[in-house]
Amino acid sequence: MTAPTVYLASVGTCLPGDPVDNTTLAKLVGVDESWADLFIGNTGRHFAVDLATGQVRHTLADIAATAADRALAEAALEPYDIDCVVMGTATPDQLMPATVNLVADRLGIDNVPTYQLQSGCAGAVQALDVARTLLLAGRCRTVLVIGGDVCAKHLETDFDPGSRTSAELVNYVLFGDGAGAAVLSAEPVGGDGIEIRQVLNRLVGLGREPGQVIDWFGLGDRHSDRTAVSEDYKAIEETVPALAQQMFWELLEDLGWAADDVDFLLPPQLSGRMSDRISAEMPAPDARRINVVRHVGNNGNALPFLQLAELLRQWEGPGRAVAVAVESSKWIKSGIALERS
Repeated sequence: MTAPTVYLASVGTCLPGDPVDNTTLAKLVGVDESWADLFIGNTGRHFAVDLATGQVRHTLADIAATAADRALAEAALEPYDIDCVVMGTATPDQLMPATVNLVADRLGIDNVPTYQLQSGCAGAVQALDVARTLLLAGRCRTVLVIGGDVCAKHLETDFDPGSRTSAELVNYVLFGDGAGAAVLSAEPVGGDGIEIRQVLNRLVGLGREPGQVIDWFGLGDRHSDRTAVSEDYKAIEETVPALAQQMFWELLEDLGWAADDVDFLLPPQLSGRMSDRISAEMPAPDARRINVVRHVGNNGNALPFLQLAELLRQWEGPGRAVAVAVESSKWIKSGIALERS
């Protein structure tokens, strides 16, 4: 009997609005443009919120539905072809209803299982893991997987730029908004199948302080002096490269691959500067690196899908690809291995 297989059928993405470069950002929130270039390394990002007015222009459900619709179109599938929807996000539009259900409703998907995973950068990989598990178990034939975040809603727009420290202003430079989606199937679509050979997720935060905290303010503490988003940037810089290498080798050991077998490497996407550094330190020196964060900002669970979309644009012929994501909130390392015959 042939072992069950899971294929990546298509990828769709959505970035809200026009890109905001560092010059524009410096005028809006008062960050130093040269500091943004040198310290963070991001040159652009997209915001679902108008920072000049505070107006919310796009919800997570808006951009997630657009990304999902594009993934379905790319796979030449209709909403009724989907057997299950799985979504990963750290910034749902509301606590209830789950954003995944709002997206499914917009797409016209009904009477199927839906799952929403509350997670940071590893959430997209966790969602892919859930989908792959369901497909391997024979419970589904086609699964829509979504990942995305709207981080800008946690950023203040009504403040005196001179009153903010660098630790607070870094969030405006580092983060962006976006969504991505992928269709996973039990059979290759279009005869050119990219097989998802393995997906791994490991919580490695035992005894470690969180590297990032995103608060959810209720009515009672909405006017608290606490910032909604905070991170230990030094801890992230020190920890993420090591966790990325650990996951890379765990994937290869699990599959019996050598580092030289990897043709494409999709490293963790934290910031332009940090991702370049991680890429340089990762194994498989001859593998082509797929980095996108410098131009789109750190949009959390959208990033793995943006990387996959870029991978598909560059990937021609047989080969192997490894993608690694690390979540710093409570330290999760995750990864995906893909192969095209």
